[in-house]
Amino acid sequence: MKIGQADERALLEGMVDIQRDEITGILEDVDEEEARRRLVPSLTTPLALVKHATFVEKVWFHARVAGVPRKEIGLPDTVEESFLLYPEDTVDSVRAAHRAACERSREVAAGHELDEEFDWHGNRVSLRFVYVHMIQELARHAGHGDILVEQIQAARAVKLP
Repeated sequence: MKIGQADERALLEGMVDIQRDEITGILEDVDEEEARRRLVPSLTTPLALVKHATFVEKVWFHARVAGVPRKEIGLPDTVEESFLLYPEDTVDSVRAAHRAACERSREVAAGHELDEEFDWHGNRVSLRFVYVHMIQELARHAGHGDILVEQIQAARAVKLP
């Protein structure tokens, strides 16, 4: 089935998956040093963006929708901490963690209806809201990643003889 001809649920799932693929694609054409390169004052790097997207998957689907406590999942307390990189974070490990988180998110979501509601800081939000929020969040970060990778590739071109 083509995404443009899908029912609402398939459309939302398909659009989230497109953005998930865009996020993992950030790391397709960068080496370890480039993936960690800071080009902006914040902690935002290509590798940190993918690590943060993994955090977002876990916050929304693993904790909020599945109801697993954040501490049990091992989530940091703040959003800023989700961008921190450690020596063990590599392109391969961060990409694998993101793919695994996305797969778990799909499994979690499959057990719930679009109208089912979950707590969000004292408010109730539907799974439909979670999908739309994830599309927006991941698309924004994929765009950030595209710009960073474009800058990295431009720097490579300048270094060529």
